[in-house]
Amino acid sequence: MSRSLPPHASGTDPVTEAFFTLHRDLPRQGPGSDATARRMLAAAGPLPEHPRVLDVGCGPGRSTLLLAEEAGAHVTAVDLHQPFLDGLAAEVAHRGLGDRVSLLNCSMDRLPFPDQSFDVIWAEGSAYIAGFGTALRAWHRLLAPGGVLVVTEAEWTVPDPAPAVRAYWDASYPLRDHAANAGTAQAAGYHLSAHWPLPESDWWDEYYTPLTQRVPRADPQQPGMPEALAALRTELTMRREHGSDYHYAAYILRPHDNDANEATMTTWTTRPETIDDVSALRGIVLAAFPTAEEADLVDTLRADPEAWIDGLSMVATAPDGTPVGHALLTRCHVDGQPALALAPCAVLPSFQRTGAGSAAIRAALDAARTMGENLVVVLGHADYYPRFGFTRASRFGIRAPFEVPDEAMMAMALDASRPLPTGTIRYPAAFGV
Repeated sequence: MSRSLPPHASGTDPVTEAFFTLHRDLPRQGPGSDATARRMLAAAGPLPEHPRVLDVGCGPGRSTLLLAEEAGAHVTAVDLHQPFLDGLAAEVAHRGLGDRVSLLNCSMDRLPFPDQSFDVIWAEGSAYIAGFGTALRAWHRLLAPGGVLVVTEAEWTVPDPAPAVRAYWDASYPLRDHAANAGTAQAAGYHLSAHWPLPESDWWDEYYTPLTQRVPRADPQQPGMPEALAALRTELTMRREHGSDYHYAAYILRPHDNDANEATMTTWTTRPETIDDVSALRGIVLAAFPTAEEADLVDTLRADPEAWIDGLSMVATAPDGTPVGHALLTRCHVDGQPALALAPCAVLPSFQRTGAGSAAIRAALDAARTMGENLVVVLGHADYYPRFGFTRASRFGIRAPFEVPDEAMMAMALDASRPLPTGTIRYPAAFGV
């Protein structure tokens, strides 16, 4: 919905009703596009064959329909504006999707669903209604193990926005920058899997241009319409004159407790390895594997300046500071382009299934993302690594340099806005392949 509409505006308020009149029968109520929805869907995967999706603040249901048709999802679409739901119901019937889509008129802060009801929670431009942090905390309980939250949120792109645009946003919904939003998500119990800005065409081609075409036909005698039109003009002016100061961004968020098989919910401390950790890390890897092969591999990689990247050997420590888990990313290549290989990962046997390994892996991936890295590959268990965002490498045209089950060779993009190379992985010489 237009940001000129206050987050908690009453549907009986004349100005609010005028806004709904302007937006009636528009395919979208805010920035977005089918292309962006498909990109977010791909980043959210892999998903169950028929994922259970909650579309919060579905509006007229453009994404509801896409998720039902293209992802084979069973979608529960929630909104407080009954005309949106009525129009969506008619379209659902027209497309024969009645067995895949359920509609509910309900407030997003009073969702009547049991815990772990959904594989995906989808919220395009709607989290602001409750507040980004409030919404993320409230929705956390609804995600099943392995679930994912897909949300778009407006945020600052510069440290010092122009005074006019800051005053505009502060009056309705104070924005934060990406770092603050990412921190809010982490505090709410999520791990950031992917983040990218929506293209400018999602603002204008898909939303503002169709909306402004309504303005000449608006009835100025309708109560609240003059105020609604004035607010819309202000909003358009802000975007034209100060659009570089803010954008909408997609967030793909996965709960920290997606590690459903890890019994305890310890909050682990992670950090890059130091020279003092080398002996302890070798002991961890020796204890975790049946032979010394993996421990020797780590030592050889550490000595290879073409493979080793400072800051991407990550340690998870016990409360007393003792290293108990380790995850390593080193330089590899795909079609001559730089990538990262995740291997090996190890946890002391007495600390396995506690989340220490997952914490080290996530910390390593976060550090790589901060460094500007993108492609990461891993050879491992197909029922474990997808929780971090990995999917079959073959989907990207990436393959191992040796015979391996397709489901075991996985890859992920740390920045979904960047293209990935295709071809065969070239590992560091230490891997011996």
